[in-house]
Amino acid sequence: MPNDAGGTPCALVVMGVSGSGKSTIAMKLAERLGWSFEDGDSFHPASNVAKMSAGHPLTDEDRWPWLQAIADEIDRACGAGGHLVMACSALKRAYRDVLVHGRNDVRIVYLDGTQQLIADRLARRKGHFMPPDLLASQFRTLQPPAADENAVTVSINASVDTIVDDIVRQSGLNPANGDLARRSRA
Repeated sequence: MPNDAGGTPCALVVMGVSGSGKSTIAMKLAERLGWSFEDGDSFHPASNVAKMSAGHPLTDEDRWPWLQAIADEIDRACGAGGHLVMACSALKRAYRDVLVHGRNDVRIVYLDGTQQLIADRLARRKGHFMPPDLLASQFRTLQPPAADENAVTVSINASVDTIVDDIVRQSGLNPANGDLARRSRA
């Protein structure tokens, strides 16, 4: 779906459950577009990281300050005339509402995948604070974006480059380098 907000968004929030590829896809997307990248995980207070590392899911009370810190970073980047790709789980509509807070220039990108595919990926991942057994909790919490959120939804059952190509195409964005145009002509 092209950007219905009347122009290029200043920020894309790449969302999904843990293991869906948010950081990898958001980093590659930022590189492709020539935009800045931030990982929402780096905005978690130490208490949230400790809680998740101990195998306890976060509550909404734990998440509000984290989400507001991310929203503040989006506002800062956009206010400075920059463009930002932010990786953030943003599992509930209420969380996305904090991040977007009525802005027409912030878009949501939802990485959609099955619980089994993501569980398999998490089982292979090392050194991350999100234990695989919290995945079921994340899927219970997940509210995929509704039509009125003007989100882009992409399947994660593809290569990173294919997923990024799909996001760029659906968003109507122009990549900073010619990779997409070269690949589409090949």
